[in-house]
Amino acid sequence: MSKVILVTGASSGIGKSIATFLQEKEGYTVYGTSRNPKNIENFSFKIIALDVLKVATIEEAVAYIIKKEGRLDVLINNAGMGITGPIEDTPMGEMRAVFNTNFFGAIDVMKAVLPQMRMQKSGMILNVTSIAGYMGLPFRGLYSATKGALELITEATSMEVKNFGIKVVNVAPGDFATNIAAGRYHTPVFENSAYKETYQANLDLIDAHVEGGMDPLEMAKTVYKIINSDNPKLHYKVGGFMEKFSIVLKRILPDRIYEKILMNHYKL
Repeated sequence: MSKVILVTGASSGIGKSIATFLQEKEGYTVYGTSRNPKNIENFSFKIIALDVLKVATIEEAVAYIIKKEGRLDVLINNAGMGITGPIEDTPMGEMRAVFNTNFFGAIDVMKAVLPQMRMQKSGMILNVTSIAGYMGLPFRGLYSATKGALELITEATSMEVKNFGIKVVNVAPGDFATNIAAGRYHTPVFENSAYKETYQANLDLIDAHVEGGMDPLEMAKTVYKIINSDNPKLHYKVGGFMEKFSIVLKRILPDRIYEKILMNHYKL
């Protein structure tokens, strides 16, 4: 029986790579989502409408897949947005917006698929978080916070649904060569800001990291291995050596020494 997979945020970047890779493998029926699927052409997988900020569209998309396929085996909870800016300068409305997308939106999608997975007594949810979620990064604190919060929600949900035969895991990517920078909310570099020079320098550094990032295909290969694992781990990290090593350093170093290392890296 073909596994039915739902990938949110599949119109570009990591989501598109994952959905395309899985669709090309035998034994998978892949549905990707986009807020505006009518604007998308030439995708190898099925693409349907879903906006994580609108619960009705989530419920409609999930119901459509179940009606068509009779089941839903894997959710890859990938839809999200980036945000940069000093905490002091970033508008509260934008802060709430990124939490609504990256955190509450992901929870709403999980809530929509769990009843079907419980009925099947099987299923897997992969929440795409970020290595940035393991540490508070300067000028990306809000993004780090949303992804860190989703990591913890995944841990809690995993324990809650395990007895129903449902597996829940985190997949945390580092910097990947995608168009995330184009869709990210950038707090303006205000002329009278106390952070003007350091923030602008870090914007340039952040964009350079993305441009020099890994191929999103590496994320797709990791996801493929996870969904074929009988006993998946709770946490996966996909990134360069130093990105993953930075998590180890945070565990073993005193807080202020680790903070100093980050500040030196970001030239603060």
